[in-house]
Amino acid sequence: MATSRKNKEKVQKSSNVSGVIYNAGEIVEEKIVGTLEKNYMPYAMSVITSRAIPEIDGFKPSHRKLLFTMYKMGLLGSARTKSANIVGQTMKLNPHGDSAIYDTMVRMSRGYEALLHPYVDSKGNFGKFYSRDMACAASRYTEAKLENICKELFKDIDKDTVDFVPNYDNTLKEPSLLPCTFPSVLVNSNTGIAVGMASSICPFNLKEVCETAIGYIKNPEHDISSTLLAPDFPGGGEIIYDKAKLEEIYKTGRGGIKVRARYKYDKKYNCIDVVSIPPTTTSEIIIEKIVELVKAGKIREISDIRDETGLDGLKITIDLKRGVDADKLMIKLFRLTPLEDTFSCNFNILVGGTPKVMGVREILEEWTAFRAECIRRRTAFDLAKKKDKLHLLEGLNKILVDIDKAIAIIRKTEEEQDVVPNLMKGFGIDEVQAEFVAEIKLRHLNREYILKRTSEIESLRGEIEELENILSEKKKIYKIIVKELTGIAKEYGKPRKCLLISPEDTEFYEEEIVAPDYPVRFFITKEGYFKKITPQSLKMNSEQKLKIDDEVTQEVEGSNHSELLFFTDKCQVYKAKGYNFSDTKASSIGEFIPAALSFDKNEKVVYMAVTTDYQGFMLFVFAGGKVSKVDMKAYETKTNRKKLIKAYSDLDKLVTAFYEREDKDFLLTSSSGKILIFGSSAVNLKQTKNTQGVAVMKQKKGHRVVKAEEYQLGRFIDEKIYRAKNIPASGKMPSSETTDCEQLTLG
Repeated sequence: MATSRKNKEKVQKSSNVSGVIYNAGEIVEEKIVGTLEKNYMPYAMSVITSRAIPEIDGFKPSHRKLLFTMYKMGLLGSARTKSANIVGQTMKLNPHGDSAIYDTMVRMSRGYEALLHPYVDSKGNFGKFYSRDMACAASRYTEAKLENICKELFKDIDKDTVDFVPNYDNTLKEPSLLPCTFPSVLVNSNTGIAVGMASSICPFNLKEVCETAIGYIKNPEHDISSTLLAPDFPGGGEIIYDKAKLEEIYKTGRGGIKVRARYKYDKKYNCIDVVSIPPTTTSEIIIEKIVELVKAGKIREISDIRDETGLDGLKITIDLKRGVDADKLMIKLFRLTPLEDTFSCNFNILVGGTPKVMGVREILEEWTAFRAECIRRRTAFDLAKKKDKLHLLEGLNKILVDIDKAIAIIRKTEEEQDVVPNLMKGFGIDEVQAEFVAEIKLRHLNREYILKRTSEIESLRGEIEELENILSEKKKIYKIIVKELTGIAKEYGKPRKCLLISPEDTEFYEEEIVAPDYPVRFFITKEGYFKKITPQSLKMNSEQKLKIDDEVTQEVEGSNHSELLFFTDKCQVYKAKGYNFSDTKASSIGEFIPAALSFDKNEKVVYMAVTTDYQGFMLFVFAGGKVSKVDMKAYETKTNRKKLIKAYSDLDKLVTAFYEREDKDFLLTSSSGKILIFGSSAVNLKQTKNTQGVAVMKQKKGHRVVKAEEYQLGRFIDEKIYRAKNIPASGKMPSSETTDCEQLTLG
């Protein structure tokens, strides 16, 4: 609101307090960038660096303040004390309310069961991480102390291993980091949401982490996945082990890990007992979702569901109706409920006050550098202490020459302040040594005491030399780290809680679609475009529309319920139903199969097989002249799996494939110009998909099979010349007398 100049001056004069002008009632224009810089940015940086993002020691400030308070209270290796007492003491370092501090302690406790290696030994009701409604008791009812593993968090903290900073009111000192002797940042999960960024670190098995850290220290090019198998969640469960995805997470620090619940089928009571669930959900959410599906009529196999969690741990019981297959029901529940979920990883860690998303190798590099600095500072601290002690003992050793002289000097000195200078002159020692001698009790001024103390001099000199060697050689510091990690893995290591299952052994549920069945014709092109056309549509227009330089490579009759198997150049097969694709016309380009079925990057279709009963066999012809014959049943699965790996051998380049229901003759053409006819009956049928096959056409050095096709009788006048009596065979060069004037071409 605009005001007159006169009124404006009045307002400014009346509002001028302590040199600050308050323009009351006046709108003052200010750039939004300036407001953000003054008000929002300090808040954002405070949340990022002082609250939500963990540092390289694996802790947020709230965790560190609580644990350090408990350590200073003497709760490491002692009796428990009331949680309310701990919370009150922690408020000297943490200005937040008692409720927030207590929640922090609960999440780190053994009773809450959220960590693989809890830091707080709890007594009383601390709730459970897998239950939304199971709340913890008030702090006045529970008790706590530090777990034994906390020895490794505070080891040598009093030896200047880390920096200490003032607390919020500058009355106490607290550590900026904890000198953890193992990579705790990877051992226990840590999540936080800051401003504009977040952090989500999954937990790993302590023994595997220590072995990986040792492997990295010994060899920076160490294969991380060889020792760090996969995350290990405290609630157990089953991790769907996808090595490629895990290696991507290890490399970039980002990605998702699929975790399934673990269950047991009780045949006696015809029920399923779910005994572990993914870390991203709770038992109440799962039960509510299943009840919702039952009410909606999407699940009809369940008669009752209840939470039977007790002293033995988590247990969700699902009662089944008569004749229900428990395994098939669980496959459906994995698909429709949080019984299978994805843990999203975002390894965002503060390093030197700066947030940084790192892979496992980078985290180990930063932690190793941090731990090496802790050991260097500890060694320097011990070295200084031992040097000071040696200096004092060397002064005491000089007194040994004439104890009576020392007594006489002290006795003859008239004033107390002259005792130290007189001892310095009498024995040629410095002020520190003289002060030490002067403070010795009269009862200790005997030869036995002095000899006993000075006998440490030689051992001290050896220890000092060893400490100096450690400081001068980085390799010795790394050896100390490795020794500590080995001891920790042995003392605190536990078996994995999570089982690893291969994607190949994982069955996925796909909701059945009721679709009409009718005859269709399937087309696949060289570029990977697919068409499903009805016979009626083909009668009206059979001219195929294709992209430039594209061509139809296969045309197969089938039905809308046919199974389609798309074999690719990466030895994989993608499966689909005919009704998964819409009917189209010859005048359309069709559907791009790599996109429709989510092929891997740069993956191409090489053959399409169409079946309804998986009868017959697949014949694979390789450039080296080998042919493999695989039973079609090898590609049949109980559930609707979308993808099978190792569909055929990857040891040689595939020329082409054939799906046949009975044995036939085939014609092979070599780059040398030779041709060979052989019967598929000569090749033994195999159940293994990626079998190498048998040699059929012998190849000279530098030549390959370039073409394979089904042989049509009567194509050659004298076909016996080209037919193989026994395999392998070399084949024959074609001649005009036997090929019925048909010139063979290489393609």
